Amino acid sequence: MTERPTPLLRDDFAHFCPISTRWMDNDAYLHVNNVAYYSFFDTAVNEYLIRGGVLDIRRSTVTGLVAQSECTYFSPIAFPEAIEVGLRVARLGRSSVTYELAVFRTGTDTAAAQGRFVHVYVDRETSRPVALPEQMRALLAPLAVT
Repeated sequence: MTERPTPLLRDDFAHFCPISTRWMDNDAYLHVNNVAYYSFFDTAVNEYLIRGGVLDIRRSTVTGLVAQSECTYFSPIAFPEAIEVGLRVARLGRSSVTYELAVFRTGTDTAAAQGRFVHVYVDRETSRPVALPEQMRALLAPLAVT
C-alpha cells in the first residue's frame, strides 16, 4: 500500500477556479459526495482551457479524453460552501497532460481534497492521440511544477 499523501497548500497553485457547491452535491451523510470532486476537477481544467482560448467545445479539432483520475480526501465539504479548485500541471507530454488539482474551502490554505487528472489529447474525428497544439502547450507551461 502506498503512503497517504500530505494535503497540498494554496501556495502550491497559481490558478484557481471558484465553484459553488450545489444542494445535489450532498449525499446521505450530509457532505459532498466523492463523485462531485471529479466534476470539480473537470470543471477547473476545462474552464482554464476555454478561458485561455485553446478549447472550443463545439469546434476544436483536438479534445482531451480522461485516461486516469484519482482523488484523496482529507476533510469533508458540504453545501452551501464556496470552494476554489487549484490547478497545476505535473507533466506535459507529447499528447497528454497530467493535471494536479486541489479543492480548498474559500479562505483556507490546506486542501480538503486533491487529485490527479490525465487527459490524452486526440483528434476529434478519429480519437487517435495527437501532439498537443502549441497554443495549448504555451497556455499550460506556466502552470507546470518544476
